[in-house]
Amino acid sequence: MSAVSMMSDVASPFAATNDEFAPYSTARHWIGGAWCNPATSTALQEVINPRFGKVIAQVKMGGKDDVDLAVASAAAAARSWNAWPIRDRAHVMYRLRELMVSNIDELSWLLSHENGKIYGEAKAEIEKGIECVEYGCSLPNLAAGNQLEVSRGVACEVAYDSLGVVAGITPFNFPMMVPLWMLPQALVGGNAFVLKPSERVPLSTMRLAELLKQAGLPAGVFNIVQGGREVVEAICDHPAIKAVGFVGSTKVAKLVYARASAHGKRALCLGGAKNHLIVVPDADLELTAENVVASFTGCAGQRCMAASVLLAVGEVDHILDAVRVRAAKITTGKDLGPVTTQAARDRIAGYIDGAERMGARIVLDGRRASAVAGGYWIGPTIIDGVTADMPVAHEEIFGPVLSIMRVKTLEQAIDIENASPYGNASSIYTSSGDIARRVIASVEAGMCGVNIGVPVPREPFGFGGWNDSCFGAGNITGWDGYRFWTRQRKITSKWALQRDQTWMS
Repeated sequence: MSAVSMMSDVASPFAATNDEFAPYSTARHWIGGAWCNPATSTALQEVINPRFGKVIAQVKMGGKDDVDLAVASAAAAARSWNAWPIRDRAHVMYRLRELMVSNIDELSWLLSHENGKIYGEAKAEIEKGIECVEYGCSLPNLAAGNQLEVSRGVACEVAYDSLGVVAGITPFNFPMMVPLWMLPQALVGGNAFVLKPSERVPLSTMRLAELLKQAGLPAGVFNIVQGGREVVEAICDHPAIKAVGFVGSTKVAKLVYARASAHGKRALCLGGAKNHLIVVPDADLELTAENVVASFTGCAGQRCMAASVLLAVGEVDHILDAVRVRAAKITTGKDLGPVTTQAARDRIAGYIDGAERMGARIVLDGRRASAVAGGYWIGPTIIDGVTADMPVAHEEIFGPVLSIMRVKTLEQAIDIENASPYGNASSIYTSSGDIARRVIASVEAGMCGVNIGVPVPREPFGFGGWNDSCFGAGNITGWDGYRFWTRQRKITSKWALQRDQTWMS
């Protein structure tokens, strides 16, 4: 660690207990259980509180040298960490859970300030992260190897072994939850971990590092390298990193998957989405209106599970009117947070402008919404009369915008859904079990909802889409996640000579 200068107390608890602007510590690397500056880089990037458009902190941007240092630290720690019994490794997750529960308000406010989510959404993210940690606590029971006598006197069994050093690259929209999609399974599986958080939201994971240390995780088992593209590429290229998890845009997911795989690594990379909600005339009015609005406005639409297109089948104007009325009641700043950058705000408004120029009707317009001066605000927006040639119909907007496409039949709705290159999520609103089954069996989506507009699987069920929403096999959470971060060791044993013989004799 001589190449870096060690720091201390740079991730102290966040003091703010409301929305009023509050600064935080400079984000640095966490390597070998201590804070440190980049080895050679002097580059800084601002961390912006989107509610105010003001700098809340700075992040010291690292590079390849820092990845090398973090991997060396992780490799040294992995050897002894993997020797811990799995139950002892899981006990660290138990203690982490208790620390997260006892500090949930502080963690929620910190996340809200760095990401812009309203407090309730930030707290819900921390609660989901806690749920992921709880799943990690259960792994000693779930990961017990199977054994079977396959022939007279011959037994086969399976054990799960660590990979060694693994890494995760996580996005801006869920600074705490997405790292915790990966960490419990990877750590309980006996690996050491290198995390590259989004440089736009590096603060929540700083507190996570401190909490893991308090929970008893040995130094070097968890490391953070701050940075951008250079760090991502170094993670993909490093020969000692055996697996990479990624969550972000489809464009970058493809690049990370290709580069990591080319170096012989396991890679599971989740990309973007264009989720469709199908509404039929027999859908429950109140349930559908409430659920659709929550789906497209929650987290300011900045989530891969958000509703993007509503496929209105037949005569459903009474439901669409209810959706508009309910969305119009949302107060920007109170019920809806900002998007994370001015560029994102301008891009979203550009999509709305473009749809209007092409003949769509803006039935609810959020382009002039505001709440706090300097913030990046855009209100709930509903666009009706959208056609397939409009960008809002097929490109990921990542904002609180709902595009309505009208179709005559359920089959037409399914065809539109299946024409999308993405395959993350799709939902059907209906009172008919038959219609629900037909849709779920037909749509090209890895996660499906029935009267649920954000069909995120709860633990232990795995999170993951299809097609251009996921590159790599399996899901990133649940049992698939544990199997991704571990490797199977198959053991065949025989301890005595048997009188009868088989081909295994």
